[in-house]
Amino acid sequence: MAELRAGRFVVAGAGPAGLTAAFELARRGVRPLVLEKDGRVGGISRTETYKDYRFDIGGHRFFTRVGEVEAFWREMLGDGFLRVARLSRIYYGGQFYPYPLEIGPTLRNLGAVESARILGSYLWTQLRRPYPDPQNLEEWVVSRFGPRLYRTFFKTYTEKVWGVPCTEIRADWAAQRIRGLSLRGAVVAALGGRSEETSLIEAFDYPELGPGMMWERCAERVEALSGEVRLDTEVVCLHHEPGPTGQRVTRVVVRDSAGVETEVDAAHVINSMPLPHLVRRLDPAPPDAVLRAADGLAYRDFLIVALVIDRPTLFPDQWIYVHSPEVRVGRIQNFKNWSPAMVPDPSKTCLGLEYFCTRGDALWDADDDALLALARKEIAAIGLAREDEVIDGTVIRQPMAYPVYDAAYAGHVATIQRYLEGFENLQTTGRAGMHRYNNQDHSMLTAMLAVRNALGETTPSGTPHSLWDVNVERSYHEAFAVEDDAPRRKRRPRRDSVEQV
Repeated sequence: MAELRAGRFVVAGAGPAGLTAAFELARRGVRPLVLEKDGRVGGISRTETYKDYRFDIGGHRFFTRVGEVEAFWREMLGDGFLRVARLSRIYYGGQFYPYPLEIGPTLRNLGAVESARILGSYLWTQLRRPYPDPQNLEEWVVSRFGPRLYRTFFKTYTEKVWGVPCTEIRADWAAQRIRGLSLRGAVVAALGGRSEETSLIEAFDYPELGPGMMWERCAERVEALSGEVRLDTEVVCLHHEPGPTGQRVTRVVVRDSAGVETEVDAAHVINSMPLPHLVRRLDPAPPDAVLRAADGLAYRDFLIVALVIDRPTLFPDQWIYVHSPEVRVGRIQNFKNWSPAMVPDPSKTCLGLEYFCTRGDALWDADDDALLALARKEIAAIGLAREDEVIDGTVIRQPMAYPVYDAAYAGHVATIQRYLEGFENLQTTGRAGMHRYNNQDHSMLTAMLAVRNALGETTPSGTPHSLWDVNVERSYHEAFAVEDDAPRRKRRPRRDSVEQV
């Protein structure tokens, strides 16, 4: 282990990546300082509460093929997990379709004529190969499913999520999030044949009180090991100066909820706040090209309208994807079906209607009463509950929820990455901190590797661990460990997850 320099090990952000880094440092005898601008830990994986109703910000299943991450979860919660049988569907054209699509129910819902058109569209695409090198999401999906199925089950929902045409979303996003699926594979599986395509897991683990339970416990463990977690405290400046081999962060300026600023001497900084925020807080400022790259990165925001329904059960799914363009809601969570403990009154149900938006647009800026009225109207339009059955509700807004993979993002990220690689003691991790559509387990893995780098540990070849290779060079569906030479556990084969968001 490298000699530890004077100063604190500072962790910016108390989401999954930040708290994973903090705990990995604390268990090694280092006393980290975690700085979180919000009043609650967990980031987008937190659990919100309203009158004892608990709900997720987006829904988070716990499954992984990263052994170290799974061990981390078990260490935190032990038997505090529930095993949940997965069920989700797509709502489109007034009907519900299994997700992932199953041939029999889908054909029955679509009818013989439309099914034949979809099959013909798919065969035409396979024969003509119009997109041998797909550059955007539309080309990527059409090349695998045909244009007609793309318009039915991909286009509307994806454009709700991102707020731009599918032609403006890079193919990278589709390759990362829905790799391995194909119409051929679905047909083979439906006919009882073997398919090598990856699919969605049929069951998952879930903390009894929601994902925030994990990160609240983790924060407690960090502080029990003499670390410090400061809430309502924002990083406002990272001073740096030349070091022996590159730039070195020496002081971090923080501001508390009362507006009081203090300085912290820094030995090392592990960042998980959004990449543009990190760049803008560096002093001296980065070159203009790096600042422009940071300003060019876009994030998609979203809000969740939680409705309390005066009925004990509504539908069996954990969540429903809403593809119909007639309503603005994109996805509906049924929190009671994640864990009964999320709903305090067994005679009630709590739904979360998710609306994807951008800060400053009409949806984001609408007042809560208007959003509650919209959600009541749309839940009735879909036929899940009557408006008069909604007895309460609240609204939560989540800025910068999803990094946008537009045409320019890869170049911007590469520019920032090259600049940050010139720092001796600054690393950036997690979904927001790397502008990468990581799931929770991969965000945690980047944090684990960052800690190893910070403490001077290297790969067997003697090089630092590459955070930027996580979820890129290593497939999301590939089993791998933090250490190349770590022993692999024998485990029962599992189906992997593919999320639309």
